[in-house]
Parts: sequence; structure tokens; C-alpha cells
Amino acid sequence: MGLAVVYTRALLGLEAPQVQVEVNVARGISHFQIIGMPETTVREAKDRVRTALLNSNYEFPIGRITVNLSPAELPKQGARYDLAIALGVLVASGQLDDDSCDNLECYGELALDGALRPVQGTIPSLMACQRQQRKAIIPAANASEAGLLRSALAFAMPTLNAVVDHIRGNRKTSAVKPHALQLRQNSHGDMSDVKGQEQAKRALLLAAAGGHNILFVGPPGTGKTMLAQRMLSLMSALSEEDGLEVAAIQSISGQPFAAEHWRQRPFRNPHHSCSAAALVGGGSIPKPGEITLAHKGLLFLDELAEIPRHILDSLREPLESGQVCISRAQHSTTYPARFQLICALNPSPCGSFDGDIGSARATPDQILNYLSKISGPFLDRIDLQVDVPRQPEVLRAEQSSVKVHTSAELRLLVEQTQEIQLQRQGCLNSMIPASDIAGQCQLLPQDHEFLVQAIEKLKLSHRAYHRIMRLARTIADLQESSCVQRKHLAEAMSYRALDALLKQLRNL
Repeated sequence: MGLAVVYTRALLGLEAPQVQVEVNVARGISHFQIIGMPETTVREAKDRVRTALLNSNYEFPIGRITVNLSPAELPKQGARYDLAIALGVLVASGQLDDDSCDNLECYGELALDGALRPVQGTIPSLMACQRQQRKAIIPAANASEAGLLRSALAFAMPTLNAVVDHIRGNRKTSAVKPHALQLRQNSHGDMSDVKGQEQAKRALLLAAAGGHNILFVGPPGTGKTMLAQRMLSLMSALSEEDGLEVAAIQSISGQPFAAEHWRQRPFRNPHHSCSAAALVGGGSIPKPGEITLAHKGLLFLDELAEIPRHILDSLREPLESGQVCISRAQHSTTYPARFQLICALNPSPCGSFDGDIGSARATPDQILNYLSKISGPFLDRIDLQVDVPRQPEVLRAEQSSVKVHTSAELRLLVEQTQEIQLQRQGCLNSMIPASDIAGQCQLLPQDHEFLVQAIEKLKLSHRAYHRIMRLARTIADLQESSCVQRKHLAEAMSYRALDALLKQLRNL
């Protein structure tokens, strides 16, 4: 009878805080108690642990067993503590040496037969374990996630018996070796698939080159969704550091992990009926939402005007800061949310409006009310508003041999343009701080006056002014121009399709 301490980690955002599993076995009436702010799944561990130990041919001590999950103020959920509790019972009851788990961290759910089942959040836990210079024992099903780390520190085990044999030295298991990862391109189609819509393709190229948010406006069937899906083919692969961060987010969200998707940017396309908690994140213990799952990738919102206004407005702060802080009574968690937003909407509730009011089955007031669901502050955070009209002439010329650029050709141009930005200011143009815009986007006095007059005429905000400047800087970089000229400003201001439509409707 004695006391044992085994290390594990909680699942709480990307932090993976350390948890000490303190197990005390004392004489007394048989009783098994878990304390330290456990949720229901953690409290149920006592039945899983007892049955797994007995079915694995170990003795379950008769006496008063107290398990304390420290720190007590940290909420604990899930079955990831099962393995650490079981090993703590074995050490405290003398079936394992007292110092056998001193330099180990253990994560895993126990089946009733002693098998180890996979758990969420393995990658953040292993990264924190690596910083503490410890080794980790994980379920065999989580081995593919452990292989992303460049150091061999995790031992993947199938059963509790295998864990005990490894600790005793009876049958040592080799550490998980780093994967020989190969970079694969995404499978979201090629830009050569898109016929016509040259302005929209130009805007998509600018959005990819500068990291700008973009909105497609047009009637159904004109290629808005098709364009959005091909945006990913224009973007370069993630760096290893960013790829590991994206993989960590997938790990804590419980998504199936596939090593072949290594360094591929995520593409999230939630339905327009999703809730604010699903989009931004939430829960009693905060979990990541779609904007976090789209970190370093794309978030595509189709049927934008069908999404409730308060849900869209919840994106305003993350679009500016690149992160979201979810506060609840028990805990607050900050998740990364540096995503690129692509939106699409039909300009009328009837779906047949193509810029001419005579083509719509809805009245101007009905169309205006429909589009007014999107708030001005939200629109301010979108750099390009692009008209995607019907193009019947494209159908007539579909069989012609007009040369179209492939995604590979355009991606090379995007990478060259981004290299110019990174060398100049260390970030993409969309992330230039407002205080640095004047220095990075220097204008001639007459060109600046031209821009100010246009902003006053269109009644745009200061935020829209800054975003036009950033977009003009990207247009100049794409043309390898060292300074921003009036033609660049004029093109940047031409991507205001929704603003122009709203102004037209108000004048009717």
C-alpha cells in the first residue's frame, strides 16, 4: 500500500496542460474515488480501470483507493486518463517499481479487455511532452500522429500488458519513427476548368497573392462555388511549422488523421444553417469551431445572405486579430483563426436577378432587405467584391481552343508575388498593420487625393480605405511595380460589386 504519481496531460485547447495523477492505496473498506474536478467520463474510469486490470491478469488492490487529478481547478474530460490511473494503481499497490513512471507521460483510453483505444489531442500533448524532455506512451492507433514530430519520443502500445512489459523491460518497444512525409497537391480542381469569368479569375489571383478576403456576387450557376474551390490550387503548401499547427488543431477536434494530407491547407465549407458555436467555437469546455479548423487555409461561406446576421458579425473580431477567445464560466481558451474568407451570394432572394431589375421576380425593396442582412462592418473586412454574371457567349465558344492558364502556372506567379511581399515587410499585404500602410504603399499627392475623393464619394469607412490600399499594393506587386500608381488604385476600387449594387437599389 502506498502513493504513486503518473504524468499525463489534459485536453484544453492547444495548451495541453500537465496533469499529475496521484494514486493512493490505503487499508480500509473497499472504495475507489476520483477527485480533482472530473467530468462524467473521467469518473467512469474507475470501472474501466478495475475491469481492464483484472482482465489483464493483474491484482486489483482491496482497500481505499483515492485518485487525485492535479491541479484540481483544471477541468478534466474524456477517457484519456485511464492508462495513467491504471499504472498509478499498479505502482501504488507494489506491482510496478516506484520510479518506473518517473520520466513518462501516459495517454490512452482502456477497453475492458485491457486494449488501448485512441484519444484526441495527441499532437499538442506530445509537443508539450517534448518541451519537458519526457517520453510518452500512447495508443497504437495514435502512432501516425506521433510520426509527425521530428524526434522519436513516443512509444505506441496496443494493450496494457504491452505497456507494463515495456516499463519492466521484459519486452521493449521501439519509439515511433518520424514519417518520411511526401508533399501532395490538393484535389480541389484546376483553374483551367473555369471557362470565362476573367474578372473573377483575376480577382481570385489577387486574393491568393495577397491573402485577401473575397466575395463573389452573382445569380445561381455562374461558377461562384467552382471558383472558390479552385482557390486552394493557387496557394502554396504550408511550412512544416504551420503544417504541424494545423495537424494539432485536427488532433484536438477529433477529425480523422491522414498523413497524406500533411502540409495541405484546410478548406472548410460549413452549411449556411450552422450555429454561432459551430462556426466560432464553444461548449462548456470550449472546443474549436470552423474558423479554427480553417486556420492557415480557407473558409468558404456559400449563400452568405442566408446566414443570420449575428453569426456573420461574430467573425468580425477573428478576421482582424487572427484568433478567437472563447470564454465560459469554467475556463477561457484562445484558438488560432488566421483564415482566408471566401464568400458567395445570390443578389436576390428569388435567385434570378442579374443586375437588371427587370430580370428579378422580387421588388427592389425585397432585394435591398435581403442584402441588408449583411452588416456594413462585416463587408468592410472583405477586400474584393466581385461580380460573377451570366456569360452566354462562353457557352457558344466552349469548343474553341482559347488558351487558359492552369493552376500550376498561376501558383508560380502567386509564390513570386508573395516572395516580394515577405522580403519587403515580412508578411502578406493583407496583414500589413495600419500604422505601416503609408510607408509600404507610398502614393503621389495627386494619386492620394484621387483615392480620398473616391472614398468620400462612395462613403466608405477608414477600414475600407486601408483595405483598398493593401489590395492596390498587391496589384502593384503582381506587376512588379515598386510603387503604387493610380491605375492600381483604380483597379482595387473596381472590386466593389456589392456596394455598387446596393447604391443602385437605393436610387430606384
